[in-house]
Amino acid sequence: MLHLTSFEPVDYLVIGHFSIDQTPDGPVLGGTAAYSALTARALGLRVGVVTAWANEIPLDGLGALPVIAAETEYATRFENTYLNGSRIQYIRQVGAKIDLGLVPEAWRSARIIHLGPVAQEIPALLPPEFRPTLLGLTPQGWMRTWDDGGRVRPCEWEGAEAAMQAAGVTVFSVEDAAHDEEQIEWLAHQGRLVVVTEGAAGCRLFWNGDSRRFRAPQVDEVDATGAGDIFATAFFVRLLNTRDPWEAARFAVNLAAHSVTRAGLASVPTQPEIDTCLMEVLH
Repeated sequence: MLHLTSFEPVDYLVIGHFSIDQTPDGPVLGGTAAYSALTARALGLRVGVVTAWANEIPLDGLGALPVIAAETEYATRFENTYLNGSRIQYIRQVGAKIDLGLVPEAWRSARIIHLGPVAQEIPALLPPEFRPTLLGLTPQGWMRTWDDGGRVRPCEWEGAEAAMQAAGVTVFSVEDAAHDEEQIEWLAHQGRLVVVTEGAAGCRLFWNGDSRRFRAPQVDEVDATGAGDIFATAFFVRLLNTRDPWEAARFAVNLAAHSVTRAGLASVPTQPEIDTCLMEVLH
């Protein structure tokens, strides 16, 4: 266990692997759990993380975030390259699966519970004793598989229908769905509220039989890693605060655009960026 605290209640619980992202400058901390936890904290929420971690690199970038970690021989490790806006990804190691029994009782009623798998490491359905106000899914880790060489490719998300119907909102990318418009259309009709992110193009939101596209502002992209996680977290938080999916999408797409101008965990939103994006959606 890491950063173990007295299990005070949290507003935002994210469950999924921390990962190690192998970069030209060496290994860095990554994974939905890291990016989303730091974004939720930046947005003013009390945050808890349940993950698996092997202490291969320091967690200094997390500050004092409360983290519960399952024991694992090694952490999940990815190697990403980007070409013409598309990511080529390899998985070099896979960490242990996460038992939801690790989640302390005080965290099971977090206002937002975010299931953020990166490598098939958690179940997609919460046990009945978990009672979030909003359950958010970022299913990329259920929508990928890998071959013997570690090359990651999209796959069918088994149990998608039940998981999405149980959730308040599901956010995935066109890349997660292999740019398959038929699959995207099918998934869009399985959940109450579904957002499909499209990188620099923004996102599409499906809600109550309606769909809208939200364009992202043009920026000078440095590193897109983590942008989808930042988008999803911003969307979940703004949705819970306003109950307005359209406003949540405008806020999230603008905030995520800022994130790609910096690399790694430095892409987590700053307070001036948050304030600017809030002003943009309110005026």
